[in-house]
Amino acid sequence: MTITLLGVRHHGPGSARAVVAELARLKPDLVLIEGPPEADGLVALAADPGMEPPVALLAHVPGDPAKAAFWPFATFSPEWQALRYAAEVGIPARFCDLPAAHSLAEKDAAPDDAPDDDAPAGKAPDDRAAPDPAADLTQAQAVRVDPIASLAAAAGYDDPERWWEDAVEHRGDTPFEVIAEAMAAVREGYTPDEREARREAYMRRTVRVAMKEGFENIAVVCGAWHVPALTTIGPAAADDRILKGLPKVKAEMTWVPWTHGRLAHWSGYGAGVTSPGWYAHLFAAPDRPVERWLAAAAGVLRDEGIPVSSAHVIESVRLAQSLAVVRDRPLAGLAEVTEAARAVLCEGDELPVELIQRRMVVGERLGHVPDSTPMVPLQRHLREEQRRLRLKPEALDRELELDLRKPLDLDRSRLLHRLRLLNVPWGEPRHTRGKGTFKEAWALQWRPEFDISLIEAAPLGVTVPAAATAKIAEVAGREGAALADLTGLVERALLADLPGSLPAVLAAIGDRAAVDTDIRHLMAALPALVRAQRYGDVRGTPAEGLAVIATSLLARICAGLSAAVSGLDDENARGMVVHIDAVTGASALLDEGRERWLGALRALADRTGLPGIIEGRIVRILFDGDRLGDADARMSRAVSLAHPPARAAAWIEGFLSGGGLLLVHDPRLLAMVDDWLVGLRGDAFVEVLPLLRRTFGSFAPPERRSIASRVRSGAATEKDIVYDDERAAPAVRTVMGILGSG
Repeated sequence: MTITLLGVRHHGPGSARAVVAELARLKPDLVLIEGPPEADGLVALAADPGMEPPVALLAHVPGDPAKAAFWPFATFSPEWQALRYAAEVGIPARFCDLPAAHSLAEKDAAPDDAPDDDAPAGKAPDDRAAPDPAADLTQAQAVRVDPIASLAAAAGYDDPERWWEDAVEHRGDTPFEVIAEAMAAVREGYTPDEREARREAYMRRTVRVAMKEGFENIAVVCGAWHVPALTTIGPAAADDRILKGLPKVKAEMTWVPWTHGRLAHWSGYGAGVTSPGWYAHLFAAPDRPVERWLAAAAGVLRDEGIPVSSAHVIESVRLAQSLAVVRDRPLAGLAEVTEAARAVLCEGDELPVELIQRRMVVGERLGHVPDSTPMVPLQRHLREEQRRLRLKPEALDRELELDLRKPLDLDRSRLLHRLRLLNVPWGEPRHTRGKGTFKEAWALQWRPEFDISLIEAAPLGVTVPAAATAKIAEVAGREGAALADLTGLVERALLADLPGSLPAVLAAIGDRAAVDTDIRHLMAALPALVRAQRYGDVRGTPAEGLAVIATSLLARICAGLSAAVSGLDDENARGMVVHIDAVTGASALLDEGRERWLGALRALADRTGLPGIIEGRIVRILFDGDRLGDADARMSRAVSLAHPPARAAAWIEGFLSGGGLLLVHDPRLLAMVDDWLVGLRGDAFVEVLPLLRRTFGSFAPPERRSIASRVRSGAATEKDIVYDDERAAPAVRTVMGILGSG
């Protein structure tokens, strides 16, 4: 009986090639691979033609999908190549690490101040959450010595990563016996912590089970750090004591797509590599990797319109090789090819270097799992919808502009809005060019964690529309839901074309509005409700019943507005101005709503004791709506010496918020503001200056320039303006002709 231990670096291309070669030489009858044994039933899918790495094993607890973890695999991962080898030659492959049922249960068992060895959803729960490139350690484990750093220092290297690449990755023939000997030396005198001891005990138990089943030639592919602990299997009693009484939960597993970006350090996956694209290249192109890499980099730059010739590529290859010789490296690494690309291909410009970094070094790529992969019905329905609508999930951001007049684009929009209701923000809305309401713009990017959200939403329905409808009903039925959130939910339901969910939401809005006495809540809720009425016209979504509720809300707002604006401090007064502006815009979309709202504001305009910013804003709204003819007289009174300078500044802020064109085109108002400022005492001017800067700072630059020009030229009063009738005559004739007045 032979047991061969192949200590590897997770996601190491040199280790992956060496594992394939060693397995071909050993011809084992069983391959044991570090990973959760619950995934043994999914091993056969690794040979499916539809399985395209990067992919990950996803473990989750039914009924509690937030408790989940990933085990990622790339093409250049030694474990993935071991799976593929076993599938191709027809021998069994099994996982031998601590089961996910225990790993996920340990999350609850650990005290709050204990190191979190189990990575949360989006990270690996095993020892791959380690910064050490080969030793396979958890960031929070009790190991205080970096084994690779120790070995690198012994070899005279100050960079452990560079030593590992020179000694292992760039060789292509990982000396497994030498690595095992080195790890044994580093681990001498080391005592593993409780969790690591359990993991290694379970690995030994798995090997014993395989031996009892009669396998004669067993190959074990695991992190190099664990090799010394598995060299001697020993009796079962000691390991049984270590594994006794482990907490356990029911865990389910499946394959999900992964991305190269999630393998990088910056993604939060601790055992990742900083350059997955570079490692994929080293694995796929073992012959002349430097030449092929720099030629591909030149192609990326040419695609962006940057001129790069063949001579550039030749010189960059020579420079990279020369740097490797000077640095005594067996092969130019990523540092050398990057410096060569920066100096020759990019001519010292960092922007093209960043382009190569994003496109090639990280090399964002989204994997794919076959249809035979176990999925919840909701995931399967989404996949069918993606095919039907020709919306392929991709890891890179891409812009999508939709024309809602086209059936295909309308269906795409509905799907993206429904997924957002299910906490799957595959698409993020973007502003569109132009003012057409039939346009939508999205930024699409698929992220692996969306599969967890889909699993979490699976109990709500077997299809995306059904689950989204149930989600709306669930949110609407929650106690304490804010009125503004409920009206926003109506808008989202209409965008997603889910009219069946409206009755429950409208009933909740009616109940909440009936008992809500805070006018600000009603004012915050009204705009979304009014906007929702428009989607019945633009998107073909029925929205019956909304007008009645919106009209009722507006009536209650008008009735309670007088009390709501009384006795407010500065902060609450500014918040009320925001609500007043929002209701003003919304009322214009309601039948007879604008007249009712302006009437309520007109009744307030003559009240005394209003906060300055609110009074100024009300006067401006009424002035714009042709409901006031004495705005200048009101401003004159507001900025008179009878009022404190701070209140006058607040009144000006409310009146001018939203733009300064009024001052540009009405010299009387500009003159009043100018005279008021000139007449302020020094200490009063200092007091109001921050308020005025905030007001005028919100104006567009052309507006500020025009106002400053008028003040500078002294044309701040109407009597100072001189009209040249002769120069104005052509423009007057043109306007009169357009109006048909001759």
